[in-house]
Amino acid sequence: MTIGFSPDSDLVQRLHPSPNVEPRAGERRPDMLLLHYTGMTCCEKAIDWLSRPESKVSCHYVVAEDGTITQMVAESLRAWHAGRSHWAGESDINSCSIGIEIHNAGHACGYPEFPEAQMAAVVRLSADIVARHGIAPARVLAHSDVAPDRKIDPGERFDWQRLAAAGVGRWLEPAPLATEEDAPPLAAGARSERVAEVQHLLRGYGYGIDVTGFLDTATAFVLRAFQLHWRPARVDSRLDASTLLTARRLLASTAGARV
Repeated sequence: MTIGFSPDSDLVQRLHPSPNVEPRAGERRPDMLLLHYTGMTCCEKAIDWLSRPESKVSCHYVVAEDGTITQMVAESLRAWHAGRSHWAGESDINSCSIGIEIHNAGHACGYPEFPEAQMAAVVRLSADIVARHGIAPARVLAHSDVAPDRKIDPGERFDWQRLAAAGVGRWLEPAPLATEEDAPPLAAGARSERVAEVQHLLRGYGYGIDVTGFLDTATAFVLRAFQLHWRPARVDSRLDASTLLTARRLLASTAGARV
């Protein structure tokens, strides 16, 4: 496959084509934006890795700490960034999404803050992508949302609120953290109507989760993903009053909204 291409966005500052591409299944048009972090300490090494055939990974864009935007795969093609993933009944997330890798060393290396120049570039690029492709707010997601058992990026420090303020994705104020007066949080192994309710709510939003009333390992991973995105003040994979109320608010706000 020819991998040479012209930039899809006027914001692109350089091209670094990756050979790890293929056609989108069924000539699918992208209708999802997926945000990642690189999880490497050097941006140039991340770009090099994403362009090596043996890595079997790629993405459409990389945003460096200084805000430099590099395009690696044409938006019309399927990059290999989502891996084994699921959202709203779909499992070929690579065919329906555009992937942005935000350079950040990640949780394993101290998880630094996202610098202002970088965050501003991510907002501009994301806004450009969703405008050109008509991507709905609820289809702007974290890697952790679609692969909760494997991934935690871009993590709790990513500014989803700022992104939503620019018209990209969704945000709502999370419910306050639970207090001693609230019901005690439920951890892995619990069975409860509250567990069944949150499973139903999160499944209704798009998360890959079964409604069993049992807080199994898979549910704990999804709770972690939800907290990373929607209740980042405390990420502990437990079901507390704040997490449940935030999930209720999210689904209520979705009713009638363009999702």
